[in-house]
Amino acid sequence: MAIKTEKVGINYNIDEVTDKYIEKRIGRLDRFLPRQTRKTATAKVTIKQVNKSHGNKYSVDAVLTVPNKVITAKDESSNVLAAIDILEVKLASQISRYKAEVTPHVGKHRFLARIKRLPGKVAKK
Repeated sequence: MAIKTEKVGINYNIDEVTDKYIEKRIGRLDRFLPRQTRKTATAKVTIKQVNKSHGNKYSVDAVLTVPNKVITAKDESSNVLAAIDILEVKLASQISRYKAEVTPHVGKHRFLARIKRLPGKVAKK
């Protein structure tokens, strides 16, 4: 299930190629989310064209809304698709930190069984 994405262009018309690319890259971030948050996660991607004296640049912002937290990332690049790639990596790292906070960590499985059979020690009979 892909994340519901909303795309907004400021001084930029989002064409079909960019629209599909955003759906592909941002939509697949749901695999990094905890299962209980996948249904409610939404993303808003804003692409803004910034005219500089040395050429056009694109500023891309992404806001990912998950329960109890809002995850944001921002990047500027001379290519829109490259900026979206960088945003995907930034959001993935922030999602992994969010998942570590939210997921309850209950001890290691079979921890005592590993202690009883330590390598190199032979039990006496």
